[in-house]
Amino acid sequence: MDQIGDCAVIHQLTINGQYYASLVHQLREKMKEKWHGMLRRGVLFHQDNAPVHKSVVAMAAIHECGFELVQHPPYCPDLAPSDFHLFPNMKRHLAGTHYATNNDIIAAVNDFLQEQDKTFYENGIKALQRRWKKCVDLQGDYVEK
Repeated sequence: MDQIGDCAVIHQLTINGQYYASLVHQLREKMKEKWHGMLRRGVLFHQDNAPVHKSVVAMAAIHECGFELVQHPPYCPDLAPSDFHLFPNMKRHLAGTHYATNNDIIAAVNDFLQEQDKTFYENGIKALQRRWKKCVDLQGDYVEK
């Protein structure tokens, strides 16, 4: 694994429950450092239903960290910020460019992520809030936009 700024670049790493659990614990530690008091107020934690996320070790880590897990419908890509916000914007940014090596792609993705200001990420979370409301209003039906 290489470090580029605050972002870790992972090379050929299998994401399993143990690794995901370690990320959950790292998230909790970063929150303690950066947002004093947030953990005391409670943290709503949202993830999709990927097997790695639902593994026993990952669920234990979420519980150990004191996060309240927000349930995710069985198949709902419209409620995953990476699917409706991050990846479409990244695809538009990278479109039309030919990358000679995997390292070139990794560097381009890391550059894209680092170029975004905090409002980019805030907008994705705010859109999630609107999408959740729409999903509830539609009683769980698929939300296209």
